[in-house]
Amino acid sequence: MNRLEENFGKWVVRQRWWIIGVTVMVLLLTGYGLRLLTFNRDLRVFFSKENPQLQALDALENTYGKTDNVSFALSPASGDVFTRETLAAVEELTEAAWQVPYSSRVDSLTNYQHTEAVEDDLTVEDLVRDAGNLSDEDLARIRKIALGEPQLVNLSLSPTGHVTEVNVTVLLPGKSEDEVTEVAEFARTLAADFRQKHPDIQLYASGSVLFDNAFGEISRDDMYRLVPLMGLILLGVIGFALRSVLGTIAAFLVVLASMITAMGLTGWLRISITTASALAPTIILTLGVADSIHILASMRHAMDAGMSRHEAAAESLRVNMRDEFLTAITTAIGFITMNFSDVPPFRDLGNIVAIGVVAAFLYAVLFLPALMAVLPIRVKVREEEGAGSLDRLADFVIRRRKTVFWCTLAGSVLLSLGMLRIELNDQFAKYFGKQYDIRRAIDFVETNLTGWDIIEYSVGSGAPGGIHDPAYLAKLEEFANWYRQQDKVIHVNTITNVIKRLNQNMNGNDESYYRIPEQRELAAQYMLLYRMSLPAGLDLNHQINVDESATRMIVTMRDATSRELRQMDEKARQWLAASAPASMYSYGSGLSMVWAHISERNIKSMLYSTLGGGVSISLVLIFALRSLKLGLVSMLPNVLPAFVAFGAWGYLAGQVGLGLSVVAAMTLGIVVDDTVHFVSKYLHARREEGKTAAEAVRYSYHTVGTAVWIINLSLAAGFLVLTLSGYKVSSEMGLLSALTIILAMFFDFLLTPSLLMNVEK
Repeated sequence: MNRLEENFGKWVVRQRWWIIGVTVMVLLLTGYGLRLLTFNRDLRVFFSKENPQLQALDALENTYGKTDNVSFALSPASGDVFTRETLAAVEELTEAAWQVPYSSRVDSLTNYQHTEAVEDDLTVEDLVRDAGNLSDEDLARIRKIALGEPQLVNLSLSPTGHVTEVNVTVLLPGKSEDEVTEVAEFARTLAADFRQKHPDIQLYASGSVLFDNAFGEISRDDMYRLVPLMGLILLGVIGFALRSVLGTIAAFLVVLASMITAMGLTGWLRISITTASALAPTIILTLGVADSIHILASMRHAMDAGMSRHEAAAESLRVNMRDEFLTAITTAIGFITMNFSDVPPFRDLGNIVAIGVVAAFLYAVLFLPALMAVLPIRVKVREEEGAGSLDRLADFVIRRRKTVFWCTLAGSVLLSLGMLRIELNDQFAKYFGKQYDIRRAIDFVETNLTGWDIIEYSVGSGAPGGIHDPAYLAKLEEFANWYRQQDKVIHVNTITNVIKRLNQNMNGNDESYYRIPEQRELAAQYMLLYRMSLPAGLDLNHQINVDESATRMIVTMRDATSRELRQMDEKARQWLAASAPASMYSYGSGLSMVWAHISERNIKSMLYSTLGGGVSISLVLIFALRSLKLGLVSMLPNVLPAFVAFGAWGYLAGQVGLGLSVVAAMTLGIVVDDTVHFVSKYLHARREEGKTAAEAVRYSYHTVGTAVWIINLSLAAGFLVLTLSGYKVSSEMGLLSALTIILAMFFDFLLTPSLLMNVEK
């Protein structure tokens, strides 16, 4: 070790009180930023501004308006919506729903705008009025109309008439992050009041606004629930490793300070917390353990050799400073590469954890030795129990180096082939666990009423006013009918449904006229008459653009995966290209389509970032180890764990979604730490003590082996805590990351030493 590292350790011990004082001041300053943390509940935060699907959605919504909504699904105990009591309750809820903050439209069975022609006049009125006083004949008439209306069935009304929906369209101004919470709280209060007043009707509240709000609530839930749990686990791990109360407290203070600093700086930097970045505190707590255990383990060895507490603290820094710095750099690089992600919250997660990793390093090499030099600590690391087993493992690997190497490599290749079974697939509607009301509501709606995923098209006619052209309307109807025949399509909403109904009305309600008018002038007149008769708030602006050159078609699908959504849109575009005029060609849009593409886009972007991170870490290792050969060779046991983990996932699950797309880049910087410590001790034995390759391997096992398995188990435990999250992205990420870390530990104990000996020979 060079003199700089030796002098640094002595300086830390001499300035221990100043370092402790400055640390407290830094914690107070950065910790104040915790009060500035905010939660972003908008699920569109997952899409970057450069995302082409989001840009297409913005263009669609700028033309027709947004479809943010709050939905109330009603299921009467009688199993029949068409009773006086139920229809009166729907009527009551429809009226009350107009009071939802920022509401712009309320659609329900009762205020559905039913049309009838009386001589030459067109009557447009609510389908249900004064439901409590309806006669049996009125109820029968309403049932017949509603169940025969394609605009209602499988959208606002189940085909059997046992469930109906009140849908509130919400236009959020976007001026405050509290708007979503304001709407959600009002909707919940409204739902609670309704349930109390109508106990015989089950009510399920869902919709995009409540879905957005759930993101913020689950983020807070994860932070308040998982972080304390992780803290308890770390206390147990550190206590198990050190068997010292004061040593455990000192190490825990380091990881706690790292988390507070990182999250406090997040608040100061005005980075909003999302369901993805809410994982940062747990990950920082997990990663911070490694630095402390290595420092304290070396201190214990020095004290056992007869050094005083102050001398041992300085010696610990001398021995570990370079390795600690190197592991901090490589881990930070791994998380910084997440900035290449197409998902902004993952970028935030990577940056926050990188800050925490750097903070953990600084606290471990400054605050921890200073504190150890002050406290009357006698550290007793659990070396004895594991050392014998690790020595025997070292002997086995040394004797069977070729067999271990080739068997490990062959097993890795075999398991990695499972990646060929992986499909890029997701269902964003099922990101939340079934313990949450929003997930139960979505499941109920999809089972009993309609679908959750929608594909939207802006279908152009090629000219202003062209939507009244019978040829355009006929082709639009043909496109809609093609979609209705597709698997998992539950409803298709087009303007042609209105046009056909108006044509029937204006021809004496003759059912044979339920078709597209043959003359453009008739279609235009019918539409003008209808639009003039609609009440305020129930117009057709959400379906027709300003110059009447295009209309919006909305396709609703039930229980569709992201792959099925992408494939369906591709088939639809093929149909349009082959069967419709060029002016009608359109890409499918909508929030579901943006989600359907995000995991695929993110995996592609993360492949490049992982490659870049691997190259960067390799360069760091080459420079630090002062060996091109060992720097490159040491990357093999760090890259393989991700391949094997994804291969195992391919065999077991077969699907990779948004949460797993960042695992390779995120874990690369973590798993390299063990290799750094192992190879560093190996080189120390070779270069400074003149040991043979086999003796150097045995030395590495003996000096860092116990710390490696304790640290890896704590890392795996930390990521397994994430599996308790009610957010699927977090739980899957935690599970695959834990698997990758456990595999990396086995590679470091088997592949790394056998590889070193074979290469050195």
